[in-house]
Amino acid sequence: MVQDIDRQSAFSGTRPAADEIDAGRLASYLNHNIAGFRGSLTLARFKGGQSNPTYLVTAESGRYVLRRKPPGKLLPSAHAIEREYRVTTALARVDFPVARPLHYCTDTSVIGTEFYLMEHVEGRVYWEPWAPGLAPDERAELFGALNRTIARLHRLDPGELKLAEFGKGEGYVARQIKRWSEQYRASASEPIPEMDRLIAWLPQACPTQSATAIVHGDFRLDNCIIAAGKPDVAAVLDWELATLGDPLADYTYHLMMWWMPRSARGGGVGSLLGHEKDPGIPAIEAYIEDYCTLTGRDGIPDLDVYLAYNFFRIAAILQGIIGRVRDGTAANRNAALMASEVRPLAETAWHFARRAGA
Repeated sequence: MVQDIDRQSAFSGTRPAADEIDAGRLASYLNHNIAGFRGSLTLARFKGGQSNPTYLVTAESGRYVLRRKPPGKLLPSAHAIEREYRVTTALARVDFPVARPLHYCTDTSVIGTEFYLMEHVEGRVYWEPWAPGLAPDERAELFGALNRTIARLHRLDPGELKLAEFGKGEGYVARQIKRWSEQYRASASEPIPEMDRLIAWLPQACPTQSATAIVHGDFRLDNCIIAAGKPDVAAVLDWELATLGDPLADYTYHLMMWWMPRSARGGGVGSLLGHEKDPGIPAIEAYIEDYCTLTGRDGIPDLDVYLAYNFFRIAAILQGIIGRVRDGTAANRNAALMASEVRPLAETAWHFARRAGA
């Protein structure tokens, strides 16, 4: 289903937020600190599972989006919205499609936590990766726009954007394998042999990182706002996983939409392979070739290893959420559905590991 909504309202709209933020105090602050901001304001919180609460701000001068740290005691490295603000500010300077950040507030007396304000981007969201409802030529143009956008991100020089210290860069996949193996072991709720095999195999199969780039960490169609009048990427959102790392790990995460499995309970949006005959969807080989041309590569020789890693990573992330729900440290009404998705993801990961010689 295509929804002509702003992507910041992910997970089905907003709800009133008058009891969460003092609108009058916030309006006074924004009127004094943001050029062009005018008038009183109303607030609505976007529904969904965002780790950092996000709000639609409507004022006389227009609509904005506010993103804040959650209240209470936080883990030292968690909820680092200042990193989101930093990377999107840098990208906006070179006209990369982001929701332009407007102001970062470190004064916790304004709303109780640090926050930042960004522009509100109008456009469309496609929740299914095959973008139903588009004409064939528009669908082809949309896939081309996605490919060009992530290729452009990976071509940007972190040093020129003053992001040379934005992450460790080298050894990205190896660190991710170690992190998510540990997380999975700590939260596993039932035996999944494929996860055990992957944890044993992935460290020695880890590809040598050939380059370091700005990586988004979650680049997919439903994390993009598509322009209303043409199939162009108006803004890429959800930069909370952004860092410096392996661009091929980032790109092959994006490619997972071709093979994403459905759970036993019917969860997940399905894969592009089930829609490969829909006019306008590129063949995976051609899509990869275009990215390699755009980024000056001869190919992705370790494609199967990267795909095994990415499907393993998603399985471990979901298992971690399930573990926190089980332990009472998180609430998610979709926990049972997520639990049924872990095994198919692990099986898909092991399928690619086997193709890679495991």
